Amino acid sequence: MKVNAILLAGTALFSIPAYAQSSDQPATNKSAHVDADPEIVITAPFVRDLNLLAGKSVITGDELVRDIRPQIGETLTSQPGVSATSFGPGASRPVLRGFQGERVRVLTDGLGSLDVSNTSTDHGVTIDPLTAERIEVLRGPAVLLFGSQAIGGAVNVIDRRIPRAVPEKGYHVDAIGTYGSAADERSAGAGLDVALSDQIVAHVDGSYRKSDDLRIGGYQLAPGLRREQLAIAAEEAEEGHAAEAAEATARANRRGRVPNSGTETYTLGAGLGLINEGGSLGFSVGYYDSKYGVPERPGAGHHHDDGHDHDHDHDHEEEGHDHGDVTIAVKQLRADMRGEVNVNGGFLDKIRIRAGFADYKHTEFEGAEVGTVFNSQAFEGRLELVQADRDGWRGVTGFQGFTRDFSAIGAEAFVPPNVTDQYGVFTLQEINRGNWEFEFAGRYEHAAVRAGAVRVGLDEDAPPVSVSRGFDSFSGALGFSYAVAPEVRIGINGSRAVRAPSAEELFSNGPHIATQAFEVGNPNFKTEKSWGLELYARGNTGPVQFQVSGYATWFDDYIYENATGLERDELPLFQYFQAGARYYGFEGELSADLIRTSGFELDGNLVADYVNAKLTNNGGAVPRIPPLRVLGGLTARMGDFGGRVEVEHVTAQNRIASFETRTDDFTLVNASLSFKPFGRESETTLILSANNIFDVDARRHASFTKDYVPLAGRDIRVAARVSF
Repeated sequence: MKVNAILLAGTALFSIPAYAQSSDQPATNKSAHVDADPEIVITAPFVRDLNLLAGKSVITGDELVRDIRPQIGETLTSQPGVSATSFGPGASRPVLRGFQGERVRVLTDGLGSLDVSNTSTDHGVTIDPLTAERIEVLRGPAVLLFGSQAIGGAVNVIDRRIPRAVPEKGYHVDAIGTYGSAADERSAGAGLDVALSDQIVAHVDGSYRKSDDLRIGGYQLAPGLRREQLAIAAEEAEEGHAAEAAEATARANRRGRVPNSGTETYTLGAGLGLINEGGSLGFSVGYYDSKYGVPERPGAGHHHDDGHDHDHDHDHEEEGHDHGDVTIAVKQLRADMRGEVNVNGGFLDKIRIRAGFADYKHTEFEGAEVGTVFNSQAFEGRLELVQADRDGWRGVTGFQGFTRDFSAIGAEAFVPPNVTDQYGVFTLQEINRGNWEFEFAGRYEHAAVRAGAVRVGLDEDAPPVSVSRGFDSFSGALGFSYAVAPEVRIGINGSRAVRAPSAEELFSNGPHIATQAFEVGNPNFKTEKSWGLELYARGNTGPVQFQVSGYATWFDDYIYENATGLERDELPLFQYFQAGARYYGFEGELSADLIRTSGFELDGNLVADYVNAKLTNNGGAVPRIPPLRVLGGLTARMGDFGGRVEVEHVTAQNRIASFETRTDDFTLVNASLSFKPFGRESETTLILSANNIFDVDARRHASFTKDYVPLAGRDIRVAARVSF
């Protein structure tokens, strides 16, 4: 039998997702968020409707081409429950259900991205969406089995770098090119699969993207920062410092573009796969190279107190304190392997193995000078034993290992060199009894984190010490569901999750030039523990498809980073804290076939999500939580032509943490037209779109830099995909 990468849903949980789409399947215009498209099956034959995954979205085909952006976070923001860190055009990671950083796993073909994007918001993800075949967003308690860092969910980017199928024509070509006017963004990516025999397939791919400074729809600074700069200008003018007053006024009135926000990225990859009736074995190697600017918080270096020596400040800058624009250069060399053996036994059906290694280097420049160099060598591997289906009982059990050797070298190395080792065992079991289903998932994980020169606390004179911490954690989830109709299911999930603190949360203690903050961790942190409860409903009823989830999570020893209102080394002091916390919210999507006539179709969809998170020790808000968002759209198709209009409204966020600023509401209006020159079933597509048509000032509250890096203004985009 031809192995067509049919992976079970249990494996989707345990980091090799399930694929039921061959390389030659036709694309579709229809959204796949709620599995409306029968060609897209996120949890193939093992558990087709994995109920512990209470929410899931698939982005592929025309939708992926239309929404593709330089970073994976910005590509996914129209999905239910998804926001983005939006640090800048070169660095944006997904935010799921209000969680980011160490609580969201970003995966490529089921394994971690093996970069350092989870450690700080200024670090980009080393995955280029241009080479993606599709992207899966997985939410709910079962994704904890990706690892203890997936409490918020997981994003899995699927590519063809390790071939999964032999092309029917002997070859397969897929290419995407885009242009965006807001940043003069030019990009192209292409992949080629060639059958070297009836069992061996070779693959090559590459991509390139370059963009200039981002054009915005209003002032660069949010109202609060503008008022601050105008107050500084007035004060400087009163003291007779005309040049400083003019400079602060210019900062307050800057609009049009975000300085130092350009990007340039290229990738190269190659793979080889052996595919036959006994299983498959494949290898790949990839290279990622990116350089992007880090926008500066205007006035970040200006500190003025009574009696402050301005002349000394000016002399200090002339002596080299201000080295120029901060840019980040990222390079990653990665090797991967994937194998599967079809056992077809009475108890054991398949054995799967997946492994990846990455050598990562990240350099932060201050002008032409090297500021800090981050190095990371990381390995992750998984072994999975897939059970055969026996009277409605099926499951998967496996082992996962991860190790990372990390170092930061430079005057502003805010984290000391450290090593993290993790290993875990996991299982997922499902019992199907007619309309009832019962599911259980469990994971044990051990993490060891050690560093040799840790500064503890804020005492600059305290000598550094060696610290070694070990953490044992048990996580699990239980779920019950019931089919109230043939295509409608309701259910409840409960989960217990335990997460070990990361090296950055434990050991940070120093200035971080890219985030323009002095960051301080705590090596005495305990494990972060939580209980979760989720109710959901999903299914199809006639022309309507829907999924909706309501959830709540209660944390003990929740780890978070927030401003303190203090300064250190002329930078705002951000410190990691541990406290009780509570999250609750909902997310949902409704899609409906509104009109079906001969030659014309009209569909509507509605997406909404909301998160409320607070610290239970003092009742304050958790920092950087997205507010209520509602998005509605209409999609029409006639012959080979299509069109979509959508309106997204994001409410103001007034529930803010100490020293955090509020974020105004905004409404974005987007529209697009598509044309399939070789017929509607062809994957070849041309798309013209206009985003933020009314050029509004929009800022994401989840962003660390929202007060001085708004979202793009009016952006006219042209995209083309060629596939044959």
